[in-house]
Parts: sequence; structure tokens; C-alpha cells
Amino acid sequence: MGWVKRLSRCIPVPWRPIPFIGEEEEAPSHLPFAPLSELCENETSTTVDPSYIISLIRQLLPRDVEKPDVSKSPSSVKETMVMQAHTDLCSNGDMIKGYIENFQHLPVDKKGSSFTNGDDGTHQEFGDEERAGIPEHTGDSEIKDPWEDSGCILWDLSANKSHAEFMVDNFLLDVLLASLLVSRSLRVTEICLGIIGNLACHDDLGRRIVSKSGLIETVVQQLFLDDSTCLSETFRLLTAGLQGNKFASWAEALLPDQVLLRVLWIIGNTLNTVLLGKSTDFLLTIVSNQEVSTILLQPLVELGLPNLIAGLLASELSKLEDETKLERFSVLDSILGLVEALSATDNYSKVIISNEELLPLICALLKLPEKIEVANSCVSAIVILANLLVDEQHIASKFSQDFSFLQGLLEILPLVSEDPQSRSAFWCIMARLLGEVQEDDISISALQQFASLFANKSHLIEEDIESHPMEDLDESPSIPEGHNATAIFLRRLASILKKWVSVKSAIPEKGVADSNEDNESKIQRLLHYCCKYVRLK
Repeated sequence: MGWVKRLSRCIPVPWRPIPFIGEEEEAPSHLPFAPLSELCENETSTTVDPSYIISLIRQLLPRDVEKPDVSKSPSSVKETMVMQAHTDLCSNGDMIKGYIENFQHLPVDKKGSSFTNGDDGTHQEFGDEERAGIPEHTGDSEIKDPWEDSGCILWDLSANKSHAEFMVDNFLLDVLLASLLVSRSLRVTEICLGIIGNLACHDDLGRRIVSKSGLIETVVQQLFLDDSTCLSETFRLLTAGLQGNKFASWAEALLPDQVLLRVLWIIGNTLNTVLLGKSTDFLLTIVSNQEVSTILLQPLVELGLPNLIAGLLASELSKLEDETKLERFSVLDSILGLVEALSATDNYSKVIISNEELLPLICALLKLPEKIEVANSCVSAIVILANLLVDEQHIASKFSQDFSFLQGLLEILPLVSEDPQSRSAFWCIMARLLGEVQEDDISISALQQFASLFANKSHLIEEDIESHPMEDLDESPSIPEGHNATAIFLRRLASILKKWVSVKSAIPEKGVADSNEDNESKIQRLLHYCCKYVRLK
């Protein structure tokens, strides 16, 4: 009776640019939303003027390293930016110079360095105040930042593959890398990372991101920022990179201990729900991808990943009774999904067992009286336990006579009934647990508790089996694995119930605690039901 382990899997999709915000921040009112058609992967046509996209890319030219002299020509302004970047960034200066020199090759309209201001069609020179990044004061004193506006629009458009490819063909990666290297603005950094994160979701562009010298290393360095929005975008980008065809380059960039320690520190210390979700998704990608896990998983385990997961799980379980933190259910789901993936990875189930806190915490979740709101987490917990029992069969004896745990398991049955894999995991667990029960060796009181517990929950067992019609459940090579486990469970349960019936009839009624006619009727009915399916004589 085996259990086929189930791997959790994340699939990268282009993400709409709704910036992640801190717990006490509000989303900017100007943030653009792309039409649904522009977000569709299969969309091949576009109504966006290519020259408009190019003008947006020009708006992102790095310029916050120094205020340009508007009296100079556009070419002189570029030279000033290059030289200032070289001075400020030392070792990165030559890289910046090369990137910004590439901007000279961007297509322009007939007026050379001028651009169309989309509002009134008039033209402004590159050295104009708005182009230089100097805030424009409107009548209502609202400050507009053309860099941020252009960045958000490109962020939105980059979710579309055809738009994204056009952007990369026109040096967007060069512009974004230069901005990351010279910018002192966290908002600029967030937008740059968000755009690259969208680009990384398109397979072909993922290769071009990796081939851009210095880009991966620059992205990894953003992990050492202390801003939750930038860190959220960094983890999203790293996740997309590890899911792409060039995952090895991203994994190797993350391999240094100081980087992995920083990752674990962020996950263990952040109070931001979005950042915690993105960072746990990042870890889930590492664990779920066999090739990536070969590079990064063992170093993470050695640096304390199991202890981190146990701490996160304990923290989230402690918050379940707080009605003001209902949004934390998604975080709990992410953490359990990570443990599920780890339990399904070869040679790592022992990592979970070796941690003295993880298994008790998972069992505590299964014992919760109210399971509807944490249904997804409970399903993950079932799969985790089934996976652990494959390699660590001895743990079944620890829980085989834990009646509150058995009751919790039975109450989860309706939650897994419609998922074949989870349902199979459930019946494998129950078969293993009852396989540890030797009805001839346990006490009368324990025997009675077994009989009463399963009789009181018999309706759950019957409803599940009746909703999955099957023939006689006797073991046969032709019977699917999950059905086989169900047959073993019913056979073991029938043996326990038969033993209780025979023992009870041989002792005075006053010697049986809490014996009542209704309960005994349920036991007899359940025994008959089990025997009907397994033909137990």
C-alpha cells in the first residue's frame, strides 16, 4: 500500500502591475490598469503605437544622479549623466556608460531628440524640466512624476508578450539596469523590478534577461534593501527567473551564503503579508523544481530552513483565533504548501521529522475543531502526513491511539472527497494508523473508544464511499491504489468492531463505561457496512 507523492507546483504568468504596498500605505491613484485583451498571452495584435512605447522608454533614462543642465544640448546632457554615473558608482561606472551609450541608437522621430507630449501633441526638448524629472506643480498643488507615470504604463504593457518583446528590442533592459544602478528612489527601484518581473514571465525574454551582463547580479543585490515593496518585487522576479529555462544562472547567483541567509532573515522577520507570501512562493519554487533544488535546497536546509518553517507555522497557527487577522489564512496556505513540497522531495522527509516542532504543529492543525476556513491548509497537512508515512512508518504508532487526532482526521474527509490525490492520501493514512492497532492487545476502554469514535463519524465514511461507487473492495491488482487503501481500512475497522462486539457481550453491562443502546446500534450498523464491502467472514 504505497502513496504516490504529490509535488506542489507554481506556474509563472505575466502579472498585472498592481504595486505591492505596505500595511499602512495606499495605492497611488494614478496607477494604470491594462485592458483585459492586452493581458492575454495569445494576443498577437496591438493598438499601441510603437513610437509611444519608445517615448515611454526614453522617459526612463536615468537622470536622478544629477540635475541636467537644460541649457545644454541633448547630447551634452547624456554625456553629463554618463560621467556622473561613472563618478558615483566607481566600478559600475563603465557598465553604466556602455548602457547609456546604447540609448543613442533608440529610434526617434523626425525632430531627433524631441518627443510628443500625449496631452496636446506639442513637442518639448529633452532638457525640459518635465523630462529632467523635476516635479511639475499643477493648479491643485499635485506633484506629477513623469518617470513614475511612464514606468507604470510600461509595467502594465509588459504583461503582453508582443509589447514586451518590442520593449526589449528597443533597449528597455539597458535602461532599467542603468536605473537600478544609479537610482536612489525606492519607487523607481520597485517599478524597474516590476517591469523586469513581467518580462521574465515570457520564456524567450527570460533568456535575454540572463544574457544581459550584470542584470542578474544587480537584481540579487536588491535583496539587501529594507523596503517591503521592493523586496516583494525582487522575490517575484527571482521566482519567475527560477521557473524559466535559464534557472541555473539565477540559482548560482543566489548561492552565496550571505544571500541565502538574507533570504531566510527576510522571511523570518517581515510583518508584511504580501512580502511573506511572495518570499514563501520563492522558496516553494526552489523546493518544487528538482533541478533548482539540487543547487539551492541543501544549502538552505543547512542554514536553518526547517527551523524557519516551524517558526512561521507556529506563528500563523497562533493567529487563527484573532478575527482581525483573517487575511493570514493565505499565508498559512503558503507555508503548508512549502512543507508539502518539502515532504514530497526525495530524502527531505527526514528533515521534517528531525525538527521536533513541525510534526506536532501539523497534527495540531488537523485537530482544530473548525476547519472550513483553513480547508486548503488541512488538505496540505493530509498530503504531508501521507508523504511522511512513506519513509517514516514508525510515526504511525505515535498517533494510532490518539483519539482527538483520529477524530480530526475523520472530520477532514469531506474536504478531500472531491480531490483524488488528497482523498487517496487520507485513506492511506487511515489504513496505516489502524494497521498499528492490535485489537487483541489493547485495553477494553481503548477498544470501546475506537468503536464509539468511528460509529459517531460513520456518516462521513459512508458518504465518501457512496459518492465514489466501486465494486467489492477486496485487494486485487486491478483495484486502484486509493481504493486498495480504503479496503485495508475497512477490513481493519471491521476487525476492531467485531472484537469490541465479542468483548462487550462477554462482560457485564455495568463494566462498560457510557454504554448505551443507540451507540451500540451505530456500531452494529457500521460493522455490517464494512463487512458488506470487504466480505469479512
